[in-house]
Amino acid sequence: MLANCLHDLTALGAGALASVALAMLLAGLAGGVTHCAGMCAPFVLAQAGNVAGRVGPGTLSRLAGAALLPYHLGRIVGYAALGAVAGSSAGVVSQVTGLRQILAALLLLAALLMARQALARLIPPRYRVWPWQRLSSGGVGSAYPGFLLRPISSLLANPGGWNGFGLGLLLSALPCGLLYAALAASAATGSALAGALAMLAFSLGTIPALIGVALLGRLFLRRSGPMTQLVGGVLFLVNAALLGTMAVRLVA
Repeated sequence: MLANCLHDLTALGAGALASVALAMLLAGLAGGVTHCAGMCAPFVLAQAGNVAGRVGPGTLSRLAGAALLPYHLGRIVGYAALGAVAGSSAGVVSQVTGLRQILAALLLLAALLMARQALARLIPPRYRVWPWQRLSSGGVGSAYPGFLLRPISSLLANPGGWNGFGLGLLLSALPCGLLYAALAASAATGSALAGALAMLAFSLGTIPALIGVALLGRLFLRRSGPMTQLVGGVLFLVNAALLGTMAVRLVA
């Protein structure tokens, strides 16, 4: 069993998983500040206020409110599960067809989606004429699906403990352009285990920004200005270049 797991981790070649995981970690760090902090701020602030209110005033209550461990654990489990499904599905297709080019195509797709994220942050809005008009840092589907709104609202009413875990699990399934890019890269790993590890790296990268929101509230969002968008755009370009290079090497 251990041998099979180790083989799964090298579906793209020796050392490739580490490169994908690094790219996903950087994507999580960049996206966490430039995208996730704004999108998830209402959920994070609601939970932080609830936890701090139960713990009481003071530094410890602020730290407890910012940690939100059940919520982040739910997000990690949700993202890892999505990565496992994506990786195993692509791996099965690749093995059945015998075409490693499928994994290369997924890497190239991830590179293009990361480049899209970069351009959305680097190109000023006034210069976004077609086809740049449709690029946005919010990604695809900024509206929440109706069937998720009721359970999310119910969990937010008392977001501590298992409710926080459930909230993180549900929110990991919301439509998001950045998530699609990360899943494409995870699928390219060609295995459930490697895909889960890649998405684990991505989710860990998003956590620091969300802790910043919980600690500093709206101040953190106001501090995330043009320079943050610029740095985030550059990191996404690095990701695109790394993933694109891996795609070329896979079929070379």
